Amino acid sequence: MTESSAAYSLAGTDKLAGKPLLLLFMGLFATAVGQAFVFAIMPPLGRSVGLDEVRITAIISTSALVFTLIAPFWGRFSDKVGRKPIIIIGLLGYCIGSLAFAILFAAAGSGWITGTGLFLTALVIRSLQAATMSATNPGCMAYAADHTVAQYRTRTLARLSSANSLGMIMGPVLAGLVAGFGLLAPLVVASFLSGIAAIVVALGLSKGVPPRTPQNQPKRIGYFDARVRMYLISAIGAFTGFAMVQQTLAFRLQDTLGLTGTETAQHAGLAMMASAACSLFMQMLIAQRFNGPPVQLVRWGAGLLAIGTISISALDSWTAILSCMALIGAGLGLLLPAVAAGASLAVGPEEQGGVSGLVSACPAAGFVLGPISGGFLYQQNGPDAAWGAALILVVVFLSTLRPMRQ
Repeated sequence: MTESSAAYSLAGTDKLAGKPLLLLFMGLFATAVGQAFVFAIMPPLGRSVGLDEVRITAIISTSALVFTLIAPFWGRFSDKVGRKPIIIIGLLGYCIGSLAFAILFAAAGSGWITGTGLFLTALVIRSLQAATMSATNPGCMAYAADHTVAQYRTRTLARLSSANSLGMIMGPVLAGLVAGFGLLAPLVVASFLSGIAAIVVALGLSKGVPPRTPQNQPKRIGYFDARVRMYLISAIGAFTGFAMVQQTLAFRLQDTLGLTGTETAQHAGLAMMASAACSLFMQMLIAQRFNGPPVQLVRWGAGLLAIGTISISALDSWTAILSCMALIGAGLGLLLPAVAAGASLAVGPEEQGGVSGLVSACPAAGFVLGPISGGFLYQQNGPDAAWGAALILVVVFLSTLRPMRQ
């Protein structure tokens, strides 16, 4: 046994709890709240400085693509330099990027930069922010895997995943409150939160297990590795379908229920909060107490997602849509931590960083094509966006039923 493997074994004799778990949770929560802020204010903020819908969504989609491409690198790099430095890089990157974004839009509001120059600068800043912030999730997940034996892996990663759900619940509420001070205020608050989280992690989190030596570096793990393929493809498919529903939800509500712009925003926000709340509920009630194989939770989660999207495709009332979004959130609450745990358990200790990077990239990968394809289908025929998502999620569910290759 190598020195790093021995250290892993010694570190992984228990479940991660107490101070380390809290610090990792804080880091993920700060990033999740910041992302919720961006999703909430980006449309009105972009319009206020002359950016149209295509350019606004292009900034979001491009940053999701960058996140997808770079997150696996940070996971592998954490195997070499350790988890803690990577987590801090991600939090500082988010801090600096949010502040730079606020400064840019302040300049745009004063007329110092406009048009194409504003769009390209915003695209570069957001992409650089995505490239660095993508280090946080794989660093945190790999740190948790390093210090948790197989018996507790699912519940520990479920606890960390709940940081994202909690952030998505609180983010829109906090964004609405903070936006009372101006549309730039949420960006400044997001920068402050991630900066504080970076300092707290730097001062309070132990270094963890030593990084492995270069000669022990295994073959690079990929999305189609037979050991983790089902988990990763399920997550990408699930978030692609979810993104198709989420990004067309406001259009669906406004067109179906005849709402005003303000009413649409209120209804869409309530639906997304219900989805996030059910996701958090399932993570706490089921995933954190589950002791069986993670693939079972993946199947249950995919099944709930399929049922939710089929139902939301066929039903038009506000109560039905709200209930279906809650069901979709419940499915994600089971699937995501199970994917992280299943993929982690499928590989060795020397590959935890690599696989954590791939798992962290899956949600962003879903948001690369999901919003664009959903928007296109909605333009052709409104219900087609939800039916397209339903088709994807039924395929995801069926794929989880195939025997896993060991």
